[in-house]
Amino acid sequence: MPNPVTPSAAHAIAETRAWVDRAVIGLNLCPFAKAVQVKGQVRYVVCASSEPEALLSALIDELHALANVAPSETDTTLLIHPAALTDFLDFNDFLAVVDDTVEDLGYSGILQVASFHPQFQFADTHVNDVSNATNRAPYPTLHILREASIDRAVAAFPDPETIFDANIDTLEQLGSDGWAALQAQCREDAQNS
Repeated sequence: MPNPVTPSAAHAIAETRAWVDRAVIGLNLCPFAKAVQVKGQVRYVVCASSEPEALLSALIDELHALANVAPSETDTTLLIHPAALTDFLDFNDFLAVVDDTVEDLGYSGILQVASFHPQFQFADTHVNDVSNATNRAPYPTLHILREASIDRAVAAFPDPETIFDANIDTLEQLGSDGWAALQAQCREDAQNS
């Protein structure tokens, strides 16, 4: 029987889509996200297991899948895992395994994995620092990206190095209350989808 705290796959995807629309695109945290979202080129996948080994297996499957599909069909994948690595420090430790796996499979320079977690915390920040929200998703999520797509997007953006600072400014203007309201809107969107 599933853990009552763990959302269904459909709910986890709906809430993550709402986060992409409202936070990532709506706050312009990633200026490259809108195009692939609008074109339906983002693959949303849920690993329901709470076991890191099962998550690693799902990651391997998704790395192979993304490497073997045309970018026009799927340009990026969000592997959402609401029950696995819910503790941020465990999740953070797992990222070394993720990097090793990308390299071991021969995808270095082809694919990379970005990380998002509801408890994400940058080094040298306070846990409640709103700047951490740049990498806070509703659920632990591994974002698989194509290096070539990143290179094209960065080349087309006037000053890509300014994105991080602009995101911090945006979140500081939004504030903790604004971020909490945005998260509530994402949960409401998911309930209504």
